[in-house]
Amino acid sequence: MSNRILVLYGSYRSDRMGIRLANFVINRLRGRGEDVEFIDAKAIGLPMLDRMYKEYPKGSAPEALEKLAGQIRGADGFVFVTGEYNWGMQPGLKNLTDHFLEEWFWRPAAIVSYSAGRLSGARAATAWHGTLSEMGMVVVSSTIGVGPIAQTLSEAGEPIGDGGKALERSFPRFADDLTWWIEAAKAQRARKAPPY
Repeated sequence: MSNRILVLYGSYRSDRMGIRLANFVINRLRGRGEDVEFIDAKAIGLPMLDRMYKEYPKGSAPEALEKLAGQIRGADGFVFVTGEYNWGMQPGLKNLTDHFLEEWFWRPAAIVSYSAGRLSGARAATAWHGTLSEMGMVVVSSTIGVGPIAQTLSEAGEPIGDGGKALERSFPRFADDLTWWIEAAKAQRARKAPPY
């Protein structure tokens, strides 16, 4: 049986390079038989955080928030595809994530980072690790970092050059770790209800 995985991406730039990596992750996870849905922060277009989803009276949240809450609650795990902006995380993805809290609980999250340079978004990945943990997710230890992204993935999201070969080699371990944690979390949630 396949796992339901949301791949979340947050760039609002007009020339989005990270979409290549999001497409790569989506295609490879689907190739492993997973049920993958793409969540694009720019396409959803949530306003800057004023009220979290849980702060709306039941049934009164804006339609986009209500739909996304259901998608998050229905997922078995998450992959956050993040660029690095000035040593930090992308504001678009962070804003989308912050609209929710309990909806994320008790599911694993994996981080895939990228940058135009050789550090592959490592500083953003580090920042996301603590943030996602604080939001109730188990962050898997395997990560993927891609950089320079333009020399690693084609516009279609297919690996190119030596960086692309390295990405192809690292992906199976990354996906195996995510799947292990998804299955462990599903088994635990089925065994007993979360403590709060």
